[in-house]
Amino acid sequence: MGDTVWTMPSHAAGDAALAHSRPRDRAPAEVPVASERLGAMSTREARADVAGHVVVIGGGIAGLAAAHRLLDRGARVTVLEASDRVGGKLLPGEIAGVRVDLGAESMLARRPEAVALAREVGLADRLQPPATAAASIWTRGALRPMPKGHVMGVPGTAAALSGVLSDEGLRRIERDARLPRTEVGDDVAVGEYVAARLGREVVDRLVEPLLGGVYAGDAYRISMRSAVPQLFQAARTHDSLTEAVREIQAKAASAPQPGPVFMGIEGGVGRLPLAVAESVRARGGEILLKSPADGLLRTPGGWEVLTEGHVLAADAVVVAAPAPEAARLLRTASPEAAAELRTVEYASMALVTLAYRRADLALPEGSGFLVPPVDGRTIKASTFASQKWGWIADEDPDVVVLRTSVGRYGETEVLGREDADLVAVSRHDLREATGLDAAPMGTRVTRWTDGLPQYPVGHHARVARIRERVAGVTGLAVCGAAYDGVGIPACIASAYAAVDRLGGDLRAVHELTANPVQSLHGGAGE
Repeated sequence: MGDTVWTMPSHAAGDAALAHSRPRDRAPAEVPVASERLGAMSTREARADVAGHVVVIGGGIAGLAAAHRLLDRGARVTVLEASDRVGGKLLPGEIAGVRVDLGAESMLARRPEAVALAREVGLADRLQPPATAAASIWTRGALRPMPKGHVMGVPGTAAALSGVLSDEGLRRIERDARLPRTEVGDDVAVGEYVAARLGREVVDRLVEPLLGGVYAGDAYRISMRSAVPQLFQAARTHDSLTEAVREIQAKAASAPQPGPVFMGIEGGVGRLPLAVAESVRARGGEILLKSPADGLLRTPGGWEVLTEGHVLAADAVVVAAPAPEAARLLRTASPEAAAELRTVEYASMALVTLAYRRADLALPEGSGFLVPPVDGRTIKASTFASQKWGWIADEDPDVVVLRTSVGRYGETEVLGREDADLVAVSRHDLREATGLDAAPMGTRVTRWTDGLPQYPVGHHARVARIRERVAGVTGLAVCGAAYDGVGIPACIASAYAAVDRLGGDLRAVHELTANPVQSLHGGAGE
């Protein structure tokens, strides 16, 4: 995983006023990029201060970011985390004496929130871009260079996918210019639309593994409006999909953004929540571990939060928990929002981390590779972590760290296997893909049950309905990966919007609902 909070494997949606008025159609050239829109909001001088005691339920990166901003806005803050650690899907670990990430491992740097927060909490000198951006795709029996000239796997020309697709698949792309317009309506599945325009092979060989690396989902179910919003906007105004992609590319080329697309942190992205938590505590915030929220009650003066037999009085509450937990907590305060939250589905997956002696292997160049499900392999990606991140290679030059990801939406059998079996199937696929036959000196299996929320067709409308219902309850806000994007910056943006809403400023919430945040794939293995 990369940017997903998952931004797991890259590697991530308003209130009442917006819920009653759909955003007007605009050509892509009229829509500012997300980092411009929300970056300006996150740094604006007009602050929405929040008074009193606020309880934040959930100690993942969204909950911690909310607590951090609440302290900036003058609130007294208590964070409740059910587990024995903070960070959620951001988890630092170690293998063979080398520090690694056991969850999300990179964050989108073209958006301001995650990198800015890292700098605020003292990690500025630890920020590092990937050492290599080159990646491959393991398909049709070979490792092939990841194509360039596409938007989340959708090409501007057939030639862009030469070497990955068959000759028949390339010819099918060329038919796009002659096909009648395909209406996208209010939303459409990415895979369904792209297959109708360019053929299924584009979806199966490239779009599916790229989207799967972000959501661990099914491209034929995932919302284009929520997952690839720039492509959705372009499809609304173009008859040809390849023409729409070329316009997106031309616009990007005319205003190139400086700096790396993705960023990591020396020691692992898992250091970010630890640093945020330390900052929250240093400024007087309280973080209670092993403290699940058992209930949430509205009172005449605010809220009562039940936790482990205790009652916390609060003036406001931010629910930064996964959708099922949020639904349970809101069933009395906002039954309609709770009903919507219960419909959010999740994908489970496992990460298999392996350490090898450098003398025992010779890997292909690059950061790793993706695997299309259509090829029938077990792993969906592999990251050559020691080649992708310079700090991993520097920690022990004699050790090489790799990781694979296993599991997608709807797959349950493979995740029921023993750890040793997951290591064995990972080694088998790595041997088939790269020739790696050495025995690892260390292995770790990290399971993320219900780790990634799914964004099916209509997700944006569901989020708008949730926020409309929550907006009717004074002193209540929600945030996290289930709403506005699964990447780390998206979760932080969601948290900031929730805090602003408590202070009476609805602009960020409205913007996120109208223009969901795209969570990009951070390279192989994300």
